[in-house]
Amino acid sequence: MAKKVKSKILTKSQDNAVTIIKEKIKGRINSSNAANSLTVATNAFKFALVESIKIAGLKGKDSIIKSQEPIKLFHEVIKKELIKNGVNPNLIIPPINTGANEMKLYGFIKDKTQDVCVLPNNCNPINETISEGMLKGENDPNGLKYTERILAINARSQMSSIAKNDDTIGERTFAETINLHLRCPRMVLGELFILPVTGFEMEEVKIKKATFEKVKLKRASGKSRTTAEIIESYINSFNFLNNRNYRKGEDYKYERVCLIIADFSKRPIKIYHTKKDLIKDKLLPKNSNCSFQDLKFSSFIKDLLKIYETRFGKGKFS
Repeated sequence: MAKKVKSKILTKSQDNAVTIIKEKIKGRINSSNAANSLTVATNAFKFALVESIKIAGLKGKDSIIKSQEPIKLFHEVIKKELIKNGVNPNLIIPPINTGANEMKLYGFIKDKTQDVCVLPNNCNPINETISEGMLKGENDPNGLKYTERILAINARSQMSSIAKNDDTIGERTFAETINLHLRCPRMVLGELFILPVTGFEMEEVKIKKATFEKVKLKRASGKSRTTAEIIESYINSFNFLNNRNYRKGEDYKYERVCLIIADFSKRPIKIYHTKKDLIKDKLLPKNSNCSFQDLKFSSFIKDLLKIYETRFGKGKFS
């Protein structure tokens, strides 16, 4: 007899309850400002996942994540930070407090929508047929010149076990930059990644308990790693993909990467801004030689805009 597979579809009442959560977190981020948007977003992000788990366990968690509403909180953080740094709101796609109608850009391998795009004010899209790459012969409504002058920033997160996915995350990050930089070598790209100190304990999630995994201070076996070692691996990986020098090629790199490391199990949530704080809380090995300096949120948008200005000139986003 075939094993019965449990439905992943929410009941009507569960779906309605999750919908209410989506609206609540939208309201919270929309009413935030650049000064507090990161704190608001991390709190609302946790609230959305925890409450959805309480409603429907793993189905609730999967549903809220699939809706993309939690990660879109950080899209708004990016937009508010752009505006804070002098970017004209009318040049941001999707507009502030709007998650729909993301812009599709055409790369060397595929076309893909971008979370946040900033459009240049001195260049217009030109409809053209792509002449090279895996999309050769397809129509690009923006054209290569216009696409290359767009500042594109994407946001991603990891809320399951951080030990199981660091290599996969690196591969995905690598692929996104290659796709656009191979076709548009001068294009400025940014990536914001939200990394929890520990993810949810999935067996607990299945029974509607939003329990976080324990920080691993010691190795349980010869192959296992401590939480500090795993976080160090993430920092090293993102540093490898950061600070692109386009004159040397380095198409696999971002111009800037921001890594937000947060302990969602704490009340209030603790966001780590320095290597010193991570070591203090035993979230990096004491003898670690990794650097967190170029991955900080405080300089992320400023650096991207400065790089863009150096590459394409001043005043293109005013």
